[in-house]
Amino acid sequence: MGWLGLDDTDSLAGGCTTEVFDTLLRHLPDGVTCGVPRLVRLWPFAQRRTRGNAALAVNLQTEDIEGLMDHLDAWWAAHLAPLEGELEASVVSARSQFPASPGMVWFEQQPSSRVYFEAVQSHVSLESLPSPTRAWGGHGRIGATAAVAWPALTSTWEAIAWRLDGTGDIPRQVDDASLDLVDAWPDTFLSRDPRKGTSMIAPRGKSPVLFGLRATSADAAERGCCLLLESKETEQVRGWRVFQTNQATGDHLGKPLNMVVDEVVVHPTRKHATIFCGDVAVQAFAEGGPVNALARWLMPGDEIVVAGLSDFDGVIHAERLKVEKWVPRAQQRPRCSDCEVRMKSMGAGQGLRCPKCKRRSEDAWVSVETSPPHESWVEPPADARRHLARPLAWEEPL
Repeated sequence: MGWLGLDDTDSLAGGCTTEVFDTLLRHLPDGVTCGVPRLVRLWPFAQRRTRGNAALAVNLQTEDIEGLMDHLDAWWAAHLAPLEGELEASVVSARSQFPASPGMVWFEQQPSSRVYFEAVQSHVSLESLPSPTRAWGGHGRIGATAAVAWPALTSTWEAIAWRLDGTGDIPRQVDDASLDLVDAWPDTFLSRDPRKGTSMIAPRGKSPVLFGLRATSADAAERGCCLLLESKETEQVRGWRVFQTNQATGDHLGKPLNMVVDEVVVHPTRKHATIFCGDVAVQAFAEGGPVNALARWLMPGDEIVVAGLSDFDGVIHAERLKVEKWVPRAQQRPRCSDCEVRMKSMGAGQGLRCPKCKRRSEDAWVSVETSPPHESWVEPPADARRHLARPLAWEEPL
């Protein structure tokens, strides 16, 4: 018995580690029992991250460990090692992309969950990893080890179907009517954008994946996948598999931070907002919808609560935002205590006078009650959330 992990066989230019892993699992030697395969998303700011930043792992059982290792050695040499550096940097993305650096690990005992939480919340180096029983390859060993270490305290499921060879340049075809049916199930999620009505299960770019259907149960993921594939309007696939995942678990977020706003700077064209709170900067991108709208409304002195991840520069990317207290946004003259008419100034240093009863008072202002655009927690719209983001609707109020 042991744990096998794999990562970094693809790039933005093509390929998919899920397909590579599925092929490996389908060719395991006789006598090897395969557990539930895992798809684990990791820290989204990793400089060498792959397209979806997901690593794969599985628990395997066999009476012949030596035979399994011999098989994995041969499979690595024939099918995985050749992928090293094969997929060059993409020309369709603004972010830098390293060539593939496949890595595979074998652990007789599952490593500490600490390894997973470090890899999903921050930068991890190869040197900091626990030593596996067996290892192959390069940088991908980081994600492979983290996937093996995932404790799966909470999880969701994804059914992934892969296209036939030679269809990469043809637009994906998934039956829209069947997707409507599956999207209406209570145990599927993020299948269709609720604002735009567009499908959210098919990837963009050069990938062998036809679709990835997300669900809160393995049964729903499998049933939904089969329903989509049975339709004549869905293209033929070479295979499919259901993965247990850490998507929508919120594992990447620590405790929310309470801060006081010092300044808010809004980008003049894109409307991204940066909230400065002491030495901390919080970024709310325009794509964040309600999060961005609330960030742009803030003023110095407002008290906020933020949940998000820090990038390499220490900037927090807000995934949830809430205003606890806010300073007055405007002031106006008080009302007359006798007739309730709003008083007016008589001129500089001359105090106030009621225009109706002529009552006078000292010069004064009162704050206007102004509410923020959102008075509870907000999150980005569905199409702008991270794979790891747990929907607010799934949780008790924070």
